[in-house]
Amino acid sequence: MMPKALDKSLLSAMIDRLANVPVLVIGDVMLDHYLSGDAERISPEAPVPVVRVDKERHLLGGAGNVARNIAALGGDPEIISVIGADDPGKVLQDLLAKEGLRGNLVVEKSRMTTIKTRIIARNQQMIRVDREEVRQLQGQSLEALESIVRKVSRQHTVIVLSDYGKGVVCKALLDTIHELKTSSDKPIVVLVDPKVINAGLYAGMDVLTPNAKEAGEITGIQAKGKDAVIKAGHALFKQLRCSHVCITLGADGMAVFEKPGKVYHVPTVAQSVFDVTGAGDTVISVLALALGAGLSLVEASVLANYAAGIVVGQVGTAAATPESLQEAVRKISLPKIESWLNIE
Repeated sequence: MMPKALDKSLLSAMIDRLANVPVLVIGDVMLDHYLSGDAERISPEAPVPVVRVDKERHLLGGAGNVARNIAALGGDPEIISVIGADDPGKVLQDLLAKEGLRGNLVVEKSRMTTIKTRIIARNQQMIRVDREEVRQLQGQSLEALESIVRKVSRQHTVIVLSDYGKGVVCKALLDTIHELKTSSDKPIVVLVDPKVINAGLYAGMDVLTPNAKEAGEITGIQAKGKDAVIKAGHALFKQLRCSHVCITLGADGMAVFEKPGKVYHVPTVAQSVFDVTGAGDTVISVLALALGAGLSLVEASVLANYAAGIVVGQVGTAAATPESLQEAVRKISLPKIESWLNIE
């Protein structure tokens, strides 16, 4: 059976329901640093363009960008993460305060705060420079993180694990999440933006949101084409015993697995693509808000595709707003949802 027919008035009402939905975001927060300008000549030192910088800005990245997306859509995010005792860490704290986001940041003196510097000329990213430390949490930092998670999670029924593989998402954290899920007197929905190296940790989670490349690397099945995507999705269910899977397919939209025998394809609604930076953060942000608001997974995925279509049309880590999402729904044709598999 196909999901109930969607129309624009129904989608518009769904967007309104995202307001004030609380979501707990746990994962690797990082600082996105942008240097923008023009490139009019080639360096005499090497065959590379010279970018004359005229603008510099800092934005919340990683798990911070997920929280930022949730807030931009009218939701109520709270973030838990770890930073270093350094200048980028201070900038991150200032950004959280400036944007009015609730942050629970463990400061680890021996850790470097992740900062990604992107150099952009004429709306084209020229190069990215990463300064980071990839190391599992342990000792006092891990104990402090687990303590915060236990305390803060009591107020939440929707949790996003934003895993960028820097060390916050680890076995000890997942064990704590499992314990909280099983002991809670109300259902807790956990969505995971996965990192391939940590795939084995996500067993038993509710919604996995890999892109096609990640799904292929986790399962060993190249997720290209309908049949291969379905096969990869089934392998994810078998390996990780998750409840639902949403595989993002770039320009081809999203494959939505409500369960192994019920798979839908939601096509993209993107009008133009300038920069895919942060698109995955946008997708999981909308999914979390929509599921928290009581929408179905397919309905949530349609809204997520609209939101992703907005952010890929902008340069840098961007965020959709209720107003831009409403405008996109008004102007862009409804996606035609296709049933890829329907086995009762």
